[in-house]
Amino acid sequence: GERMKAELLAALLHQPQILFLDEPTLGLDVNAQLGVREFLREYNRQTGATVLLTSHYMADITALCQRVIVIHQGQLIYDGSLEGLLERFAPYREVKVELAQQLPADKLATYGELEAVEGWEVRFLVRREELTSTVSRILAELEVRDLSVTEPPIEEVIGRVFSTGVVS
Repeated sequence: GERMKAELLAALLHQPQILFLDEPTLGLDVNAQLGVREFLREYNRQTGATVLLTSHYMADITALCQRVIVIHQGQLIYDGSLEGLLERFAPYREVKVELAQQLPADKLATYGELEAVEGWEVRFLVRREELTSTVSRILAELEVRDLSVTEPPIEEVIGRVFSTGVVS
C-alpha cells in the first residue's frame, strides 16, 4: 500500500498533463482507496490533466471516470460514458418492491423478469423502456410498502460483456 502511494507521488512530481495509472488502489485499505480517488479527482480538477486508468476495481471506475473504454481480447467493445455503457449493455433496471402481503410467483411474474422473492420483498428486472409503465402498474395494482429502482451493479454489467463476448 505504501509503495503504491509512493509511486503515485513520484509520478506526479513533474505535474504531467497525461497520467497513466495501472490499478492505482491495488493493495490499499478502504480509507486509503478513498483518499487516492479523492486526490486524483482533485488533481484532475485543478490541473486539467488527462488520467488514463486501468483497473479491475469498478469502484475506481465509477468514482473517477467520465469516459470508459472496454477492450476485450484486443477488440474495442465500448468507448463512451459510464451511463451509456449501462444503457447499451444493461437494458434493464432492478425494481425492488416490499409488498404488504405475499403473492404467488405467477402473478408477480407479469410485472417483469422475477429475480427473487424473499417473504414480502420482490425483485424484478424491468426493461428500461417499460420502466415507467411497469412501476405505475405495480403501484396501482399492488399494495406496496416500499419501492426502489436501481441500476444493475457495474461489475455485473462488465462481467456479462466479457462472458458473452458482446460486441454490438
